[in-house]
Amino acid sequence: MAKKVGKSQAVAKPKPAAKVKGTVNVRPIGAVDARILDRLWDTVLSRKDSDPALSHSARLLSRGTAKIAQKFGEEAVECLIEAVAGQRSALIGESADVLYHLLVMWVDAGLQPELVWAELARREGVSGIAEKAARKPVYKALDTRKIP
Repeated sequence: MAKKVGKSQAVAKPKPAAKVKGTVNVRPIGAVDARILDRLWDTVLSRKDSDPALSHSARLLSRGTAKIAQKFGEEAVECLIEAVAGQRSALIGESADVLYHLLVMWVDAGLQPELVWAELARREGVSGIAEKAARKPVYKALDTRKIP
């Protein structure tokens, strides 16, 4: 028999996810979530010193920062192309490629994901316009060239 709950004891229902144009708000079976990125990070990190002949991550890492950055850029462009073309399923695949190559780039740079998560937390609740305006103009100070 279900116990009656008074107003002061009521449990708040979670708010439904915001609707995004062209999407259906349904969680996949198994409730896959962002923790997959932690597992992917652990996998890429564990392959850092592996045999490049046996691991794609090890092969990328052995080729150096420039090649890793190039691969990330290529995947990002492919992701953009699929987004503009409206190819949702291809965009999902390319997005996964972008995230993977971003994590490879972080491993190469010795950057821990927690540093990025902390930066996202710092920005949470701050207007993107205000956050961008508050950034130091690093590039302006470095660029002394005059553009005609």
